[in-house]
Amino acid sequence: MASVALPLLALRTGYSGADVGALTAASAAAQMASRVGLGAVMRRVGDWSLIAAAGFMLALSNAVAALSAELLPLAAAFLLQGVARACFWTGSQTHVVRRPGSSVGALAQVNFISSVGLLAGPVLAGVLAERSMQLALAVATGVAVLGMIPSALLDRLPPFLRPPDRPAGRLWRRAGVSTGCWAGASAGAWRGLLSSYVPVALEAARQSSRTIGVLVSVANAASVLGSVVVARVHGPWVGRSLVAGCLLAGLAMALFVPVAGFGWLAAVTLGLSGLGAGALQTVGPAVATDAVHPEERGEAIAVAGAFRAAALFGAPLAVAAAITVAPLAAAMAVTGVILSLPALRVPR
Repeated sequence: MASVALPLLALRTGYSGADVGALTAASAAAQMASRVGLGAVMRRVGDWSLIAAAGFMLALSNAVAALSAELLPLAAAFLLQGVARACFWTGSQTHVVRRPGSSVGALAQVNFISSVGLLAGPVLAGVLAERSMQLALAVATGVAVLGMIPSALLDRLPPFLRPPDRPAGRLWRRAGVSTGCWAGASAGAWRGLLSSYVPVALEAARQSSRTIGVLVSVANAASVLGSVVVARVHGPWVGRSLVAGCLLAGLAMALFVPVAGFGWLAAVTLGLSGLGAGALQTVGPAVATDAVHPEERGEAIAVAGAFRAAALFGAPLAVAAAITVAPLAAAMAVTGVILSLPALRVPR
């Protein structure tokens, strides 16, 4: 809900599109910085605490924005959103991969159930915002408070311990973890492009606002489907899913701009890239966590999430820089090819 309500509040209060972009970028930067330190935090507190803290910060963020749209309160609301998202995703994903069973299947369930809120929340926020922005933010506050209740029912798994035989060097450089991190970066870059230059390309191709909305929804739905499809993969199919996800997400996005003016072709390319990205956002963290000691799983999730957040933040900026010297089609094509390169890092 907040992903729609906060930008609309800023625009209706008189802030420019550039101001909203800067606030959104600050939120993404806060999420990225928070993820970097959460591995160490989970050696002191249980992962369930992060989920409860995320609900509290989400509620506080929406409440602050509902009370005042002045610059400092609004900036604080955006920053709290970023930190809350980092805590929620790291805490929830870490919690489920610590249970017996497949990491891929557990992460797929979390991603699928969360998609219900990701699809319904913006619609509800838009409907309520037509009556009052404060009403939309108040309801979002209430939803966040309610979200804290299930966190109190989670198993109180203990904080992580530092393994006595921990290998030297940074965690993200280890085989398996590195693969998962770069796969997560591809998924994050895909999400960043979908939220920025995909609508720009469709608008430039003279697609209607309704068509643009439908096509973006096709990509989002395909991403959810991609998470579901890989839920039961195991053994060598984990690596194969990772390779297929990278190639679909990257190469389909590279081909998107030339076909943006043709509705069905645009839907096919966005659907294929969404399938790949959905597989990556599930399999990538699973590969990273399965490659480390059980006591390092929280840190692996946090590191993979930091790569995803960095790409989510950086990919649109990279395309923005590229289109100053090249057409959008060329910039997106190069970016799409780069998104597919982590397929080369999958261990045999």
